[in-house]
Amino acid sequence: MIGVRAVVHGAVSILNAIPTWIGGALGVDLWTKAEAWVIDEPGRIETEIPSGEDPNLVIETVRLILQRTERSDLGLRVRTRSNIPIGRGLKSSSAASDAVALAVARLVGLECDSEEIVRLAVEASIRAGVTITGAYDDAYTCYYGGINITDNKSRKVLLRRMAPEDVVVVISVPEEKIYTRSVDVGRLSTFREVCLKAASLALQEKFWDAMILNGLAIASALDLDPSPILDALRAGAIAAGVSGTGPAIAAITPPKRIDDVRKALRDYGDLLVCGVNNLEASWEVLG
Repeated sequence: MIGVRAVVHGAVSILNAIPTWIGGALGVDLWTKAEAWVIDEPGRIETEIPSGEDPNLVIETVRLILQRTERSDLGLRVRTRSNIPIGRGLKSSSAASDAVALAVARLVGLECDSEEIVRLAVEASIRAGVTITGAYDDAYTCYYGGINITDNKSRKVLLRRMAPEDVVVVISVPEEKIYTRSVDVGRLSTFREVCLKAASLALQEKFWDAMILNGLAIASALDLDPSPILDALRAGAIAAGVSGTGPAIAAITPPKRIDDVRKALRDYGDLLVCGVNNLEASWEVLG
C-alpha cells in the first residue's frame, strides 16, 4: 500500500499573538511526523496518535484536505509521532496540523503550494478548537523554520529571517499542561500595550529583547512563575520567555553557557536541549 510521510519541525515563541494578533516564533529542531494511507473503507478516518493529542485536530485536518479535493468519500488512516511535549506551549498542535495537512495533500494529489498547506492547517486548527488566533505564526514557523513575525488576523508574514545557528535552545518543560483553548483571553488582553512594545522590538529585529519582554508579560498575565526566565538570564542566556501560553520556558543560549543555563532551570521541570531549525517541511512516498 502506498503512503506518504511528512516531517515538520517545532518552534518556540518570540511573541504571543493573543493580546495583539502579532505573533512571532523561532523554529527548533524538535519534530512531528505524519503518515497517511488510503484504506478500503470509504469515508472512514482512522487515527493513531500520541497519548494526549487531540484526535479532532487530525480528523478536521484530513476532512478539510479531502473537501478541497472533492474526495470526501475516501477512507484514510493517519498516524502521527512526535518528540514535542503536548500542552506546554511548544507548538505541538501546529506541527501536527501542518504535518497531517502536508501528508494527506500529497497522498491525494491536491495541487497546492506550501503557503496553502499552512493556511489549511491553520483553518483545521480553528475548526478543532485548539487555537484562539489561528496560530498562523506557529504554523508558518513549524513549516518553514527560521524566525517569523506575522499578522495572525490577516495571515501575512511581516518579517522573516533565518535563525542564527550559533545558539542552542534550552527548554524547561514543567509537568503541568496548559491548553490554549482554556486560557483567559481577557487577562492576556490587559497586557496588550506591553505586548505591542514587544512586537515593535521584534519588527526592528531585536528578537531577543522582544522575547524577554513578551515572556515576562505573558507570565504576569497568566500567573506563571517568572523565576525560570530570570534565572536563565542570570545564568547567561541571551533571551528567555514563556513559549505560547506556557508553562514551558525557552532560553536562547550561547553554547558555552549551556551547562550554566541547564543548572539554573533544572529545578523547574524536565529539560530539552535542541538546536534551531531553518529547514522547510518535507515529505516522501512510502512503499
